Amino acid sequence: MKAVQGKDTESQATRKMAAIRRVLVVDDSRLQRRILTSSLKKWGFEVTEAESGEAAMKICTKEPPDLILSDWVMPGMSGLEFCRAFRAIERPGYTYFILLTSKSEKNEVAQGLDAGADDFLIKPVDSDELRARISAGDRILGMQHELSAKNQLIEHALEELRLAHDAIDKDLIQARKIQESLVPELSRTFGTSRVSLLLKPCGHIGGDLVGMFSPDVNRVGFYSIDVSGHGITSAMMTARLGSYLSSQHFDQNLAMERRFNRFFALKPPEEVAATLNARLLADTGIEEYFTMAYAVADLRSGAVKMVQAGHPHPLLLRRDGTAEFLGQGGVPIGLLPDVPFTRFETVMQPGDRLLLYSDGFTECLLENGEMLEPEGLLELVRNCDPDRGGQEFLDDLFWRLSQVMSPQHGMEDDVSATFFEFESACA
Repeated sequence: MKAVQGKDTESQATRKMAAIRRVLVVDDSRLQRRILTSSLKKWGFEVTEAESGEAAMKICTKEPPDLILSDWVMPGMSGLEFCRAFRAIERPGYTYFILLTSKSEKNEVAQGLDAGADDFLIKPVDSDELRARISAGDRILGMQHELSAKNQLIEHALEELRLAHDAIDKDLIQARKIQESLVPELSRTFGTSRVSLLLKPCGHIGGDLVGMFSPDVNRVGFYSIDVSGHGITSAMMTARLGSYLSSQHFDQNLAMERRFNRFFALKPPEEVAATLNARLLADTGIEEYFTMAYAVADLRSGAVKMVQAGHPHPLLLRRDGTAEFLGQGGVPIGLLPDVPFTRFETVMQPGDRLLLYSDGFTECLLENGEMLEPEGLLELVRNCDPDRGGQEFLDDLFWRLSQVMSPQHGMEDDVSATFFEFESACA
């Protein structure tokens, strides 16, 4: 009865060792191999024998075992040399290696560890100690197998994420092309005056929008818009706003009205802001809002009518070198119903310029951690080449902004601007 209980105990202990199934016993002594093999088979392992390190290498090359028990001192290739050669071959998993030796000196143990051995057993081998060492190796291999399985899951998940990222990246590139189509022209002359546009999203797509349109030779409307938030949602909102303020389809442009069924005319800026506000609030499920500066210029007199809806103050640059920020601020569009939008006016002289810009300029972080602010923008403008106008001026302004922004934070927000140059009155 006692012998049966001992056998059951051994069987239960072996069943727990799921990571080690195949064992290779390497020893030039046939008797030592038989003693070890007998115990191992009794514990339920599949056992293969090799009488030398060279023979063991041939077996390992074809099918690496889970565990190797190798004698240290053997003719030809020693156990130490065999261990070092085995570790040098490529194999799919890890094999636990136990050296059997009569050596116990620290320097010799260090040699074995350096060669790649995981554990040591002093000969003659005690059966209980052998099983305990194998059990320790099984736990290590079990953790390695578990880690390998988890790594495979992670690699599979990362591959799925990579494929998803590539698909999203492809869609975003196409979305950027669509968004760029909302601004078909970056510069256009109207008589002797000119409107130029700058649009630099901080990612693939952005939430800023700039544009211009003119129903006749005497007037032009132009705007700068900044939608709240970033990313796809903001970009979708700019696409909608682009259709509301189309430069090609006047019948769909909310800033225009048909008169006498003959021609289109520009609506007052405050009316345009109110219409956009009502339209946005009427669309259920939309939480985004946007800021806007919108201006209508009379190309004959230089009179400019503007509305500011939470957008940065328009910057008027006089020909004589003076400058002033215009407007009183106002409430963003899409936040509150029935908000009154106030119009303000100015008269531009030939050679004057008007800059509408997003807060990507003024809220840009500098290297010292502070924001550029309106005063910093004005300094950048004044440092620009005075002989440059139109698109060249905007490119120069953006380059100067990139030189002062914090390298650590970089461009964290979309940067956009609309630049109106009133050169001379139309005939």
